[in-house]
Amino acid sequence: MSGPSTYEPKSAFTRWLDTRLPILRLANDTMTTFPTPRNLNFWYGFGAVLTFMLGIQIVTGIVLAMHYVPNASMAFDSVENIMRDVNYGWLLRYMHANGASFFFIAVYIHIFRNLYYGSYKAPREVLWILGVIIYVLMIVTAFMGYVLPWGQMSFWAATVITNLFSSFDQLSQLVNPHWKVGTTIAYWIWGDFGVSNTTLNRFFSLHYLLPFVIAAVVGLHIWALHVPGNNNPLGIEVKSPQDTVPFHPYYTVKDSWILSMFVIVYALIVFYWPDALGNPDNYTPANPLVTPPDIVPDWYLLPFYAMLRSIPQKLIGVLVLFGALITLVFVPWLDTSPVRSARFRPLYKIFFWIFLADAVLLGYLGSQPVDGTFFGTGVSDVWLARFATLYYYGFFWILMPVLGLIETPKPLPATIATAVLGNKAAAE
Repeated sequence: MSGPSTYEPKSAFTRWLDTRLPILRLANDTMTTFPTPRNLNFWYGFGAVLTFMLGIQIVTGIVLAMHYVPNASMAFDSVENIMRDVNYGWLLRYMHANGASFFFIAVYIHIFRNLYYGSYKAPREVLWILGVIIYVLMIVTAFMGYVLPWGQMSFWAATVITNLFSSFDQLSQLVNPHWKVGTTIAYWIWGDFGVSNTTLNRFFSLHYLLPFVIAAVVGLHIWALHVPGNNNPLGIEVKSPQDTVPFHPYYTVKDSWILSMFVIVYALIVFYWPDALGNPDNYTPANPLVTPPDIVPDWYLLPFYAMLRSIPQKLIGVLVLFGALITLVFVPWLDTSPVRSARFRPLYKIFFWIFLADAVLLGYLGSQPVDGTFFGTGVSDVWLARFATLYYYGFFWILMPVLGLIETPKPLPATIATAVLGNKAAAE
């Protein structure tokens, strides 16, 4: 979609550099003159937000790592030292902790926008799969970061989540009764026979490394985006030069405005409500002898936690949990509709909004006590989570394939320019 390069060096230095390292040509072709559909809306600006938040997490994480001590007897105190004695340590810590939450807010908006406008469909399957890989890496990185403060919730969340791997013993013992593959994996993760100082060291090392892995996959993600070009709210391909505008200044300005609004909300949380998204139990040092009444992960993992908790059999619950993530990889092939955008798919649009509500419901149920009822109605939260989990799987594995076969979509516009400018202006 990008076409031949239009970059022309203006000085002797840029001509010399262009023949040896054409980095300015790359920047021009991918960030300045890159032809972009002229009808991208507000929801298409969160890719830039995600890139910014990744940068914030890496920079603040590097500085925090200079003062953090990955030792079980000192980790909690080192975090308190960062908060009290390091210059602006409180700011760096709150930016990093809340930055993780805002990173996930942006990625969830990005994912649901893709599902609504069909941005996962051919020829963008690899782009979508790379996005799913980034999301999984974010989950792993965030979980390991959650453990590092070594508070009560950190320790017990690590204990509960890593113990899930032991459930795979049941699968391995179907092959050989003496095999305990799941327990072996858990021991390897712990580096010991339980969550300990060794585990903390491993998690710290991986938590420091993985953001750079995410940055590398983001580079591939952007590369994969620039091959077919952006999808758009209409879900139709670019057919003429009138359908596009240069990325700069049109979308650099628009993305900057969206990013500014996002950062304002982020700053309000950091400065005025920094503990709103955290867990109060994490302000108590880890104690292996005292179990918190409710062990929960951070809010952005609660939908998957609700799925896991709703299944009484441990192995099946773990398979459902991992299956929910693996399902996302197959979305480009599960959707059988030739039309991308939900704007022209009346039935899919209804089920999509139900799916969005279902995801929010799962998040709420994951935050509630396991024996609770839904707002005191007498309806068990566990049973409600089971039905919500069924809809999650049903949306992808049943509704997407079937709707593509039975749904009658609305007529699509001829071109992007026609839809934006009208027939007469587009012709002119």
